[in-house]
Amino acid sequence: MQTLTSTSEPLVNKPSSPRFLSLDVFRGMTVAGMILVNNPGSWEYVYAPLRHASWNGCTPTDLVFPFFLFAVGNALSFAIGKYVSEGTGKVLQKIFTRTLLIFGIGLLLNWFPFFKVQDGEWVFKTFDKLRIFGVLQRIALAYMGGALVVAFFKPKQSFAIACGLLIGYWLILLGFGDLTLEGNAVLKLDKWLLGEDHLYHGYYSEVLKQNIAFDPEGLLSFIPAIASVIFGFLVGRFIKEKGNTYEMLSNLFVFGSLAIFIALCWNMVFPINKPIWSSSYVFHTTGLAMILLGVIIYLVDLKGYKGWTNFFVVFGKNPLFIYVLSGIIPKLMSLVPVGDTNLSGWLYSGLLQPMAGDYNGSLLFAILNVLFLWFIGLMLDRKKIYIRV
Repeated sequence: MQTLTSTSEPLVNKPSSPRFLSLDVFRGMTVAGMILVNNPGSWEYVYAPLRHASWNGCTPTDLVFPFFLFAVGNALSFAIGKYVSEGTGKVLQKIFTRTLLIFGIGLLLNWFPFFKVQDGEWVFKTFDKLRIFGVLQRIALAYMGGALVVAFFKPKQSFAIACGLLIGYWLILLGFGDLTLEGNAVLKLDKWLLGEDHLYHGYYSEVLKQNIAFDPEGLLSFIPAIASVIFGFLVGRFIKEKGNTYEMLSNLFVFGSLAIFIALCWNMVFPINKPIWSSSYVFHTTGLAMILLGVIIYLVDLKGYKGWTNFFVVFGKNPLFIYVLSGIIPKLMSLVPVGDTNLSGWLYSGLLQPMAGDYNGSLLFAILNVLFLWFIGLMLDRKKIYIRV
């Protein structure tokens, strides 16, 4: 299955081959995880594993995004041969067109619903405080960089380029700032290029004792994200070449463990950190992704335990579309007035919180979001509709 198919292909495509079931399951897990952690009933009541690390460190929540980029690279390993066979011009056209589409959708999602209530009246949202970057924008740029590398360089060269990007990124951060929230080079570039009004404002500074502008999907940190895609491509290519064998699986576990070991060593001088997408973070998440994918391959392809996969396959077949819906639906719910609050607030504070408590109610709200979007995905799957860009 290809996560990102050619824009010249029809919007509705044939279902993916069963041969790639493990990849669909892995990708579906990441999409379900992204929805779960992004849509709690209340941000005040979220269990620790479902929160991002405040700065250095890595929680389970910090794994889902790099796992998705890893899956994007996996999908590229099955699609890139077709791209290259169509010639350089066609390859570039496909890569840049897809990049612009995904980036544009992310920008529209940040802007949505385009209107806001001000002084009791609906007013048009202007661009002066529009956040430029975001998850889809990070996916677009990382995909672009990764696809260009693997399309025009051999696997060993691609691996060397990925490592070079990670080392170069480390040197840039050391040379143009420090590794703190307030003084890192990612923030400095974004503030100089875009200004604070166009950045995310959800990070709390212990130094300044207030939330500050800092974008965890900033422009500079897309450099190491490219390596996440390249590593995913190389792993997908390795699996494709070796086949679903125990030898391949043992190698996958060894290489995954080695990547984690490298990450832990690098962590001593360049901490594992999602907000700046540190190089040690790339190795750490890549290693864990390899091990998780290996476990899925073992259960699904080698042992034949496929009954549990159906839930995640639904997400894996329409990943970007379902993710976009997960951003649109909560915003629409917030626009529906219910008493003194909105539909989202009423569902949590008026129904789930009294029934299940603060934390469990918030978690239940997130789970209901996942199930609702799964149902939409299931309906699309039954009609053989797979919406891609």
